[in-house]
Amino acid sequence: MKLSDYVVDTIAKEGVSHVFEFIGGAIVHLLDSIAARDDIQCVSVRHEQAGAFAAEAYARVNGNLGVAMATSGPGALNLLTGIGSCFFDSVPCLFITGQVNTYEYKFDRSIRQIGFQETDIVSVAKPLTKHAELITDPLKIRYCLEKAIFLAKHGRPGPVLLDIPMNLQRADINPTELESFFDSSEFKQLTFLNFISERTINDVVNLLAQAKRPALLAGGGVRASYGTTALDKFLEITGVPVVCSLMGIDAISHQNPLYYGMIGSYGNRYSNLILANSDLLIVLGSRLDSRQTGTRPDTFAREATIIHVDIDDNELNAKVEADIAVKSDIRAFLDILNSSLENYEKPDLQEWYRVIDIYREKYPTYSAEQKEDRIEPNRFIQHLSSVTPEGTAICLDVGQHQMWASQSFKLKKNQRLLNSGGMGAMGFALPAAIGAALVTNEDVVVIAGDGGIQVNIQELDTIVRLKLPVKIFVLNNSSLGMVRQFQDIYFNGRQQSTIYNNPDFTKIATSYGIPSYHITTPEETSEILATVFSTKGAVLVEVSLEQNTAVNPKLVVNRPIEDMYPFLSREELQSVMKINLVAEMDVPK
Repeated sequence: MKLSDYVVDTIAKEGVSHVFEFIGGAIVHLLDSIAARDDIQCVSVRHEQAGAFAAEAYARVNGNLGVAMATSGPGALNLLTGIGSCFFDSVPCLFITGQVNTYEYKFDRSIRQIGFQETDIVSVAKPLTKHAELITDPLKIRYCLEKAIFLAKHGRPGPVLLDIPMNLQRADINPTELESFFDSSEFKQLTFLNFISERTINDVVNLLAQAKRPALLAGGGVRASYGTTALDKFLEITGVPVVCSLMGIDAISHQNPLYYGMIGSYGNRYSNLILANSDLLIVLGSRLDSRQTGTRPDTFAREATIIHVDIDDNELNAKVEADIAVKSDIRAFLDILNSSLENYEKPDLQEWYRVIDIYREKYPTYSAEQKEDRIEPNRFIQHLSSVTPEGTAICLDVGQHQMWASQSFKLKKNQRLLNSGGMGAMGFALPAAIGAALVTNEDVVVIAGDGGIQVNIQELDTIVRLKLPVKIFVLNNSSLGMVRQFQDIYFNGRQQSTIYNNPDFTKIATSYGIPSYHITTPEETSEILATVFSTKGAVLVEVSLEQNTAVNPKLVVNRPIEDMYPFLSREELQSVMKINLVAEMDVPK
């Protein structure tokens, strides 16, 4: 059997139906092995970075392994941003790169390069992967594939990379003679244990029963562990209000009455107030980075008993000290906890719900007051979410639009919202929509800014070629708005490199054969949105915004998360707090 055929056969047996790739000489054998099959397809993108993002979205929506391939040298290096995105956001993907023949590879020799496009991608990618390996022995292919796929999917998920030289790809092997990773001592020594003692569960149950103002922070680990059903059951049993991190937004349907928005630097003010005033905070699969805690982690949930659960014990007590830290897969933890709550008597939380409802009613999230002839972004996103069908995947790019959507898009049943979290890579949304659409076979919505859409705009060709029903919304304020807003606050409005003139995005879409529309006023919104969602196939809508549009509210340096800009007076803030305020500190210039 040809080794490249064996590689593709293994991937297909994992249930992978699409491999995202940009062809090059060093992966021709692998792609030719896919061409001979009808159970797995090549998806040819126009840039390797786009292939990596598409594989990431495929894995996140499908709940399975994503796979992307690239040729050696520049092709392999172009995958790195997507590889890093999978690493930071815990997404299981297998990246396969072609490499020059082993007899052309420099190995430990001090020269820079021997073979054309030869690049030591393994050394470059190792800090961004769970495992990266150059395969030099064809008889190790089964072992290396099984090991890589297992590591990608187990423990804290993440990306792996295998670099396969061309002479190995074309080698003949006998599959029955190949060593299995699962028979090895290396596999038997691997442990992914959940450290959940009976005492810990009892303590959690007792704390739930005693809490007057409990809250749960859902992070990306809920989805990564396939724990959404277990979370729904926990909420039904306990009635605990839920807030989420950026990566945890689609861990729960927003139609659930216990869902209360996103916390953090660009979170909803009412969500931050809920977390800040809680007396019990259960953190599930969230690493509590500075975008969640602000720059004063000592003030984060400062009067709450904190229970922090994460599969990666490196994240526990890393920034915020937990009263109970549990190393566990989130679903496993919730399953055990739910079993222990079978006879649980739900406490009366009506007073806490009343306070929370006041927060949400008093502090709705809008970037600015509505002007008659101007589009206010949060209101537009609310309108868009109201007409987006159930089951739709929504892919966000990175920038201001991402925060408006994360604040205000209300997810219906079975909708998914895909963010580029830890990497925060502009150019994510369009290729992510390709991966998502190939899984769902339904409409996929892209929300992008005028900056981010241009990073991988070439993938409009891929969307058209594959006839994918991607509805693209470009929120255009002719600036890199997130950085521009930062400059306005901290650099006295010196807007270096953030203001520019854009092309006409509707004309670009039309040149690819994509119907396009332009929304310039609120009055045009309803009719155009109705047209978009009644149109089969891809559509692009450019939405004109004022150049100075801002993300509000926003947490600034040296403030606790409940004290967001535009600032409430100290008197008003104290009046809605159930705990004492912290001292104000100067904001650095």
